[in-house]
Amino acid sequence: MIDTPQSFIIRQECDKASSQNGFRREQGEADGWRRYGSTTAQGSIWLARDDTGVWFLSLDHSGVVAELGIEPILLDGPGLARYSFASLTELYSVLPRVYQLAASLPDAPLREFQEKSKDLPRTTEAERLVVQRVGQEVFRNGLIDYWQGRCPLTGISDTALLRASHIIPWKDCTSDGERLDVHNGLLLSALWDAAFDRGLVTFGDDGLPVFSTVLSTSAVEELRWANPILLTDKHRERLAHHRKEIFQAS
Repeated sequence: MIDTPQSFIIRQECDKASSQNGFRREQGEADGWRRYGSTTAQGSIWLARDDTGVWFLSLDHSGVVAELGIEPILLDGPGLARYSFASLTELYSVLPRVYQLAASLPDAPLREFQEKSKDLPRTTEAERLVVQRVGQEVFRNGLIDYWQGRCPLTGISDTALLRASHIIPWKDCTSDGERLDVHNGLLLSALWDAAFDRGLVTFGDDGLPVFSTVLSTSAVEELRWANPILLTDKHRERLAHHRKEIFQAS
């Protein structure tokens, strides 16, 4: 049974867990569920514990629920989906990913860009380039959150070596929403980014790289990778465009 109302110790643990993982806005408690929001991520989270020591998390962000990769449990409560954890340690292991997804899905980068660029002039080409640089920086930060700060192929996490790779190029996007959608990007190490940007490599729906025959054997050997990229259908849709319009098969 959910501890209702939360005891002082449980409330303190909930406050600590949420605050340390980006959800610092306390929004009250109802039926033993303590709610939190964030100024930098969308949606709310709820935390609770039952009398056996099991911890619970509830989410109302549909994008996070879809991509968190954890099976929800059948339990009445707030939000769209609820999850259980045998220990506080297990709960802590999931909360950073919840924040990363909530900070990048579905349109958080677009909203940030609109806020940062709303007063910037766009009359001259130089002014438009400034706005574009703002958008590209916001997009990069969104990809760093979404891909957990590492290249999904190589595991490289040195930010100086990571590039925000658009799948559909910036200039070919039909809206700022498309340009800043994290599903239109891959966080790749510099060498992979160069090959991908020039259409010398692309990716299949299975996340495995497909190399152009233009690349030499030695170049292919230098493009080392450990794992296929974990893709969503939104990535696959855009990669179909990349394979058709940008990839140099031969």
